[in-house]
Amino acid sequence: MSALSDPRRFRRTAAGLCLIVAPVLYVAGVVADPALRQGGDTVGVYGRYPDQVSVSASLLHWSWVLLLPGIVGMIHLVRWRGVVFGHIAGGLAFLGIVNFSGLMLGDFFYSRLERAMPAAQGAMLADEAFADPGARYGFQIPGFLGLLGLLLLGLALAYARHAPWWAPFAMVLGALGAPVFPIGTVVGGALYLAGAGVIGLRMLRMSDEEWAGQLRAQPAPAGSPSGNLANTR
Repeated sequence: MSALSDPRRFRRTAAGLCLIVAPVLYVAGVVADPALRQGGDTVGVYGRYPDQVSVSASLLHWSWVLLLPGIVGMIHLVRWRGVVFGHIAGGLAFLGIVNFSGLMLGDFFYSRLERAMPAAQGAMLADEAFADPGARYGFQIPGFLGLLGLLLLGLALAYARHAPWWAPFAMVLGALGAPVFPIGTVVGGALYLAGAGVIGLRMLRMSDEEWAGQLRAQPAPAGSPSGNLANTR
């Protein structure tokens, strides 16, 4: 059976790989962002370096997009323990994180407006657009709530014994710290990759049966003197 036609193997592999690739693209996008590299007063920077903005925004967009299959895989593994909590946290994570992808389009508008008019005026116009209640409550706040959901989902995964307890904290703190260039980028990027990577590697290394939930403890055969559950792991 080919990888594409095997639902268990394909979904497990896709989710695991996405959790490893997403933080790599995220850090690359942060490094490519000219405003984050410069720090301080960044008015006009996007207008001066449109090519770098294009690369950065695209990498950041795909880093959030590729995180979504990983979130679906994390939700899939929350079974037997904390299922309701995992579903709620996972839904919050998925629906929240997807908004960060949409926000990356804003970088293109900043770049174009700062080139089409005086830089300060273009940046102010873009700031006003992002201050609109629709942008704030429809994209920005849900995005950060998605990070909260990602943390809670990771804790649910740890409770289900499919991730170390520190992994969700590393993922969220790393994602928040990476835009602080350069120290935060190095430390935060390493944390994000470590947290997401350890979960992704566990997905890649587990068997298809474990992924499908077929290795749950089963009752011992009738007549077993101990009466304990037979562990099939």
